[in-house]
Amino acid sequence: MNNMLLRAMTGTVYVALIVCSIIFGGGWGFPALCCLFAILATIEFSHLCTSQGSSPSAIIVTDTIGALIIAASPALILHAAGNPAASAFNIGALMLGAFTACLLARLTMQLYIRSVSPLVSWTASLGGLLYIAFPLSLASLVYLISGPGIILTMFIMIWLNDTGAYLVGSRIGRRRLFERISPKKSWEGFFGGMAFCIIAAIVIKCCMGSYTPGMSLWAMVVYAIVVCVCATWGDLVESLIKRTLGVKDSGRMMPGHGGILDRIDSLLFVAPATLCFIVILMYI
Repeated sequence: MNNMLLRAMTGTVYVALIVCSIIFGGGWGFPALCCLFAILATIEFSHLCTSQGSSPSAIIVTDTIGALIIAASPALILHAAGNPAASAFNIGALMLGAFTACLLARLTMQLYIRSVSPLVSWTASLGGLLYIAFPLSLASLVYLISGPGIILTMFIMIWLNDTGAYLVGSRIGRRRLFERISPKKSWEGFFGGMAFCIIAAIVIKCCMGSYTPGMSLWAMVVYAIVVCVCATWGDLVESLIKRTLGVKDSGRMMPGHGGILDRIDSLLFVAPATLCFIVILMYI
């Protein structure tokens, strides 16, 4: 099958899955999808570390369970309590407890594994939880406290940022953005992606303002810039990880696109920024 056609088909299924989980998920769809992403991405990340000889199967299973608990914490607590504001402490306590338990279990496991460096293995597990599970749990939290409008806007901006950066960068890109990490990225592409995000923000606010309650037009424009910057950082960080490990793609889970981490790298940085942005707006 033609690679472009395969890439288009995979991308369509990926986008449709996210959109349907947000709009038709009934409150559980998107958090469940975040948990699925956490499982798949953690397995993928562990296999990347395995290529460096640091993650036996037992460790991969432990890391995946820890990632699932952390990613599921917001949905479980908020649905149980029914009051997001009153559940903030419980969410934090459960996530911290799960995180601590996972790290202690991993340290204990190193007593019985002699074939790998304990420090390298434990650091890989810690990095996976911080890099993957926590941001996805925050993406779920954004959806649960803000509704489908904000989270859908976030994804639209992420996708348009990628599209704008590619279209502009491939045509007029001359000045390298971060050549040491990603030689193909350019400043022209970066600002092209930002322009696409800002235009999307204006269109969404003017035509579908009810989807983003509590955010003025200027707040939407600022948010678009935040998304662009954080999405670019997320992409660059994942490129740094792959370059360090000497691989082109994070995996093969998504034909034509590489791995799941290749698709959610921007989300992992944008979701925490979105939650912070929403909280800041509450006090302005």
